[in-house]
Amino acid sequence: MGRSKTDLVIEELSHKGILRTREIVSLGVSREHLRKMMDSGKVFRVSRGLYTLPEHELSIHQSLAQAGKLVPRGVVCLLSALRFHDLTSQSPHEVWMAIDNRRWKPKVDNPPLRIVRFSGKALTEGVEVHRVEGVPVHVYSPAKTVADCFKYRNKIGLEVALEALQEGWRHKRFSMDELYRYAGVCRITSIMQPYIEMLTI
Repeated sequence: MGRSKTDLVIEELSHKGILRTREIVSLGVSREHLRKMMDSGKVFRVSRGLYTLPEHELSIHQSLAQAGKLVPRGVVCLLSALRFHDLTSQSPHEVWMAIDNRRWKPKVDNPPLRIVRFSGKALTEGVEVHRVEGVPVHVYSPAKTVADCFKYRNKIGLEVALEALQEGWRHKRFSMDELYRYAGVCRITSIMQPYIEMLTI
């Protein structure tokens, strides 16, 4: 006897953590059946168009998982990436995501997004993939994030960039070579160099 549609959804959610509506529909499940699963408590809607299992434990990075699912081509950046890597005392209430200059701004209500437009190597270099709530989420590496923070210091504050630089160095989250590499990618080597040199004094 074949698996029921409910079993298919539950099995997929147990592997992937969070699914979008269209992913569930692609399993051959109607929206009406999905509503019945919600009503019976078999699935839980975490936000519009995103579903998980009721017993699924949501971490402090839940919003990153949701954003990664809703904006799969985006990269978690700046304050949200700092928070993910534990390099800041800031607690952003928005998910900061980088997208290509040429892409349309995604229409997402929840979680709230702060979109920053990157281009070229500044967008594609230093991207790591982490599984958050079972969802693959693209996040800039610690060194790339620090460089981005110096580039966007007028947006987030120089003190935030300095804190991240010092915390990352203290906890050995990156090397000097990595810092210079991403400073070059972001074209801010001359700005970062004095602060990098202070790390070894």
